[in-house]
Amino acid sequence: MSDTTSQAAPVIADTSVDHTADRAAITAIIKRVETAYNTNDADLMVADLAQNAVVGNAVGILQHGRDAVLEASRAGLAGFLRDQYVQYDVLDIAFPRPDVAIAHKGARATDASGTPIDADHAMVAMYVLVKESGRWWAVARQNTLVPRAE
Repeated sequence: MSDTTSQAAPVIADTSVDHTADRAAITAIIKRVETAYNTNDADLMVADLAQNAVVGNAVGILQHGRDAVLEASRAGLAGFLRDQYVQYDVLDIAFPRPDVAIAHKGARATDASGTPIDADHAMVAMYVLVKESGRWWAVARQNTLVPRAE
């Protein structure tokens, strides 16, 4: 049995390429999801999801595959999310490999005109993205509600 406790943890970060364009592309993906939410557009909501993506929603339900996420998005955007609006802020984008990115966004509720209702982020989401055939695809997303201060 190997002793892993004495091994120093590595820093895993890609510095082999300039990621400026990658950051812009990933930010655009997150902004498309924001637009989809605010316009009740389920097809746009999944436009950048890989076919085998897994999405964990804010109440802990996993949706496996783009088709399942599309179905859930259609139901939610036509139902309880219909008159809800959000603002997404990209909080961080890291590249452990040249073709793998981990992005975090903060989400806050807004009114229909885009004026924030929440002072702080009400949710944080993590995206795992992979660059395939020259473009970025989300292969996983996890939404986590942020507890409100009492």
